[in-house]
Amino acid sequence: MTFKEKYLAGEIRFEEIDDYIEIWNNSDDERTLAQFLGLSADEEDVWIDDSDEALKAMLDQERCQS
Repeated sequence: MTFKEKYLAGEIRFEEIDDYIEIWNNSDDERTLAQFLGLSADEEDVWIDDSDEALKAMLDQERCQS
């Protein structure tokens, strides 16, 4: 499961994104970081252009709608 899938399922805290980034940085995974995390293009844009908090808010809204 990706970071996003686990976060939306309530299995991990948002702050664990840093652990996933570190795993990706130390791997030979050919996917982009966003793909590795399971983020959509819109989610990646919010994360890059705004902040971690903006991404968390976006994911939290998705979690509430599920």
